[in-house]
Amino acid sequence: MITRMFVQVCLYFYCKCLWRCLKFVVRKLTGQCELQRICYNTKPGAARTMKIEASLKGSKSKRLQTSVSVHPDAIEKTIDDIMELKRINPDINPQLGVSLQACLLQIVGYRNLIAEVEKLRREMYDSENPQHEEMLLKLWKCLKPNSPLKARISKQWCEIGFQGDDPKTDFRGMGLLGLYNLVYFAEWDTEIAQQVLSDSLQPKYREVTKKAPSQFSKAEWEKKKLDKAIGYSFAIVGINITDLAYNLLVSGALKTHFYNVAPEAPTLTHFQQTFCYLMHEFHKFWIEEDPLDIMEFNRVREKFHKRLLKQLQNPEMALCPHFAASESLINM
Repeated sequence: MITRMFVQVCLYFYCKCLWRCLKFVVRKLTGQCELQRICYNTKPGAARTMKIEASLKGSKSKRLQTSVSVHPDAIEKTIDDIMELKRINPDINPQLGVSLQACLLQIVGYRNLIAEVEKLRREMYDSENPQHEEMLLKLWKCLKPNSPLKARISKQWCEIGFQGDDPKTDFRGMGLLGLYNLVYFAEWDTEIAQQVLSDSLQPKYREVTKKAPSQFSKAEWEKKKLDKAIGYSFAIVGINITDLAYNLLVSGALKTHFYNVAPEAPTLTHFQQTFCYLMHEFHKFWIEEDPLDIMEFNRVREKFHKRLLKQLQNPEMALCPHFAASESLINM
């Protein structure tokens, strides 16, 4: 066991030294450092930004390693430091500074977005906070504009997919982040949000042909007649999809998407827009999977998660939904 670990450590350092030697040789042959080669040979977007991020993090220079975590206001100075450290003349290579700045804005912005999202996730819903209560009531009004809420504590909350008569207990897992996302979806993509809610409340029976009985035993046929694509609890699923989006963000999987759609720093609005897309796509995926009942939710969710991860491995992938919530962001 110890011998194996020793071999792996030796192999790691050998490859690291070999890689650095190779970079040195390539620089001598091309007259360009790795950052220049990436910016000049890779088109803007996730492919370029992720390579720049990996190059900076893997640098032997501490100044370059820490450049991915500077304050946004310090990015311009950081670019000057990088150019100086790499002995690159900004007058001869003006476009390099512009490209590096765009990449750093995305990299630093992604880190800051994680911090902002995490802060919302950790903040618990407080029924004594007027702002929290106002947001919750806004969610109801957006989803059920023609059905006034009779009381703050009411079984009516079950109509939009909460588990009991007081929704505050359902936000414990994702904190205010779950409420923020649901309100954003209901407010900015109202038509689709209301349609998804309606579908979740109205299970659709499967179509069974007249020839079907001959294919099953009497007992199987009786069961098949009662089978239906069960709906789901809209709000609870929204909180669950918030958890999915949160994990995609923290794991770095959403870098591909954000680096392709946000020309500068990705923001909370980009994250919420992505949530809207995931809600819409999960709803369609749920219908396609046609589960027997709600007990299959975790299986369907996990399958949906794996499909997203596979899509996001493509450096050109952008989750660009064409619905109301995203119209102002697509061309940013």
